[in-house]
Amino acid sequence: MTQETTSTLDASTLDDAARARVAVIDDLVWRGLVADSTDLDALRAAAAAGPLTLYCGFDPTAPSLHFGNLLQILTVRRFQLAGHRPLALVGGATGLIGDPKESGERTLNEVEVVAEWVTRIRAQLERFLDFGGVENAAVMVNNYDWTQGLSTLEFLRDVGKHFSVNRMLDREAVAARLAGPGISYTEFSYQLLQSYDYLQLHRRYGCTLQTGGSDQWGNIVAGVDLVRRVDGARVHALTTPLVTKADGTKFGKTESGTVWLDPALLSPYAFFQFWLTTEDGLAGPLLRMFSFRTHDEIEELEASLRERPQAREAQRALAEELTDLVHGRAERTRVEAAARALFGQGEVADLDAATLDAALAEAPHAVVPAGEWAAGIGVADALARAGLVASKGAGRRAIAEGGAYVANTRVTDEAAVLTDADLLHGRWVLLRRGRRHIGGIRVERG
Repeated sequence: MTQETTSTLDASTLDDAARARVAVIDDLVWRGLVADSTDLDALRAAAAAGPLTLYCGFDPTAPSLHFGNLLQILTVRRFQLAGHRPLALVGGATGLIGDPKESGERTLNEVEVVAEWVTRIRAQLERFLDFGGVENAAVMVNNYDWTQGLSTLEFLRDVGKHFSVNRMLDREAVAARLAGPGISYTEFSYQLLQSYDYLQLHRRYGCTLQTGGSDQWGNIVAGVDLVRRVDGARVHALTTPLVTKADGTKFGKTESGTVWLDPALLSPYAFFQFWLTTEDGLAGPLLRMFSFRTHDEIEELEASLRERPQAREAQRALAEELTDLVHGRAERTRVEAAARALFGQGEVADLDAATLDAALAEAPHAVVPAGEWAAGIGVADALARAGLVASKGAGRRAIAEGGAYVANTRVTDEAAVLTDADLLHGRWVLLRRGRRHIGGIRVERG
């Protein structure tokens, strides 16, 4: 079950609204956003006939959504902008169970914790989808609503009866667990719960499309099959590819960890820098997947990437657009001003403590106890500790060559020692080597 790249539907027979509803599917193909689908031509025909109701699920396994969720949210947003109606499912029930991971059993979170995370994630989703004021307004749903009163016997008879254990064992994550640490019945049953969501949303809202990441393909098509078996209806599935680096490893981490959408877990500065520092080979595909720019605009940025990679125009376009979308334009303007200051094009003393913390936490830095700081640390030594040079000797050479800075002030004395006057917000020293390399010393007090 994979995507077709061309449509057999004659768009000239459709009105403008129908063409827009169908065009989003072809747009997803162009953007490389279709990893697998049940039947794209059948999906196009359904879209031409009228607006689709589709859903994507988000399990509250953490207090915030992250990079991987963002791709799913924006895919759903594309459908809504084309005239379709999205259901944003927050898994208050499935979040209590946990989708199996290949590495091992999940730690089950307390019911109260999951309920709190449901509330936080619902609020995050409201930023990206239109839940009112339009004909195809999105609807927020929670699978806890239709599972909390479901008895074990009812679930086993009405749902479990339609699943083959043989097929469930074929799922990659399950097979890996069986070959290794094993798997609990709790996590093994996750696929049944997710499939039951599709059945309930089909019955309650007329939902006929589920989207998700390609790692969810087995769960999603199990739901398609359950709707067919129980209600005799044909519904659809579409997954997006996992974003990987050139070496095939998963993409979506910063130096400090997960790319969260919550500014309390990952600062807007770090979020902006994540996109700005994207490697050249990924910038083009990421533009297609995440940006709402037109095909022509994206192709122009891709051309710039090939012809003038040092300009990083594609990466900057990504950073600006997605920071605007996730954190707002005012926040993006603030972090851009901070970045300019850190690299010598503004006044670092004007940076607020939170932005400075976020910026230098992502940069090479060293932590120095207060007692050691009081004893005195040379600038050459600090450059080495922060990883900006290989040794104290290299630090002295950098000073002698005029390439060492403390808070954007050039250091000319090879024997210079840092003092409290060099501290920003009482805890950070900003160091720079040359134009592009920043780092820091953080004084740990108490």
